[in-house]
Amino acid sequence: MRKLAVVIALLSLAGAAQAKPAKARPREKKQVLFFTKASGNEHAVIKMTDGQPGVAQKILAELGEKNGFEVTHSKDGGIFTAGGIEKFDAFVFYTTGDLTTEGTDKNPPFPPGGKELLLNSVRKGKGFVGVHVAAATFNDVQNRFTDAGENADPYIKMLGGEMIFHGQQQKGRAFCADPKFPGFTDARDGFEWFEEWYSLKNLAKDMHVLLWMGTWSLMNTGKDSVYRRPPYPLAWARMHGKGRVFYTALGHRDDVWANPLFQSMLVGGIRWATGEVQADLKPNLTAVTPLYAELPPNDVKAAPAAPAASATPAKPAPAQAP
Repeated sequence: MRKLAVVIALLSLAGAAQAKPAKARPREKKQVLFFTKASGNEHAVIKMTDGQPGVAQKILAELGEKNGFEVTHSKDGGIFTAGGIEKFDAFVFYTTGDLTTEGTDKNPPFPPGGKELLLNSVRKGKGFVGVHVAAATFNDVQNRFTDAGENADPYIKMLGGEMIFHGQQQKGRAFCADPKFPGFTDARDGFEWFEEWYSLKNLAKDMHVLLWMGTWSLMNTGKDSVYRRPPYPLAWARMHGKGRVFYTALGHRDDVWANPLFQSMLVGGIRWATGEVQADLKPNLTAVTPLYAELPPNDVKAAPAAPAASATPAKPAPAQAP
């Protein structure tokens, strides 16, 4: 009996050891590629100086460390091979021009098939975040003031919009359509910033608008006549197949990148694009910006003085309560 008791005791101890919960494995960080090739105009915030990264690269790396995602920076389009992008959960683009060409910065372009690989990767589930000039990438510079609709470049259709042009940097008023979206809570009342504001076209009908431009707050003569139009989206989220796409037209200036609200919105967009957080994506383009399709005059220098299309602003579309 004594031997039996010892055996039972040993079995009980073994069972207790097995019952102990295994230590939780640390959550793996989402991998983000920050791609900043400039085949067109290279903006100062992403320009390398003496081998050192620009403001945008530094800030995004810091935001990644603080918010649990890892950022890899590259200006080399050669990374867009199946093996080169395999590990990334999302791409953040601050790019210009035709990325299949060497262009302005002389960094290697996409390899053959690289553009299609990018679009297919997003369609299959990788996230995409476009910042500011991402809407001036694969854009049609010959037909700036024409909405191409279904004939727009496939990249533009994935992104959800394309830059027409911008006026001079100036103070303008942006409004928030959805403060419940990750990172947008503090934007609920809108904000007034000094920025380079993009006027946009080829807007995806299925987008979920997050920010919109109060066009009446901007100068609108001469070069600034690109703002002579009704309110239009400045930031949005949408699905491209299984991939999550976030875009913000903000981000031209150093002080914008350093702004905590911009950082909060950008981090929210990245975390949503990588699948870390969820959001309601009900299409609201026509509800928030019903006259979005009215484009500005096509001669930005010769356009005569005139009030903005919404010089007397309509009542802003109500933001969704947080």
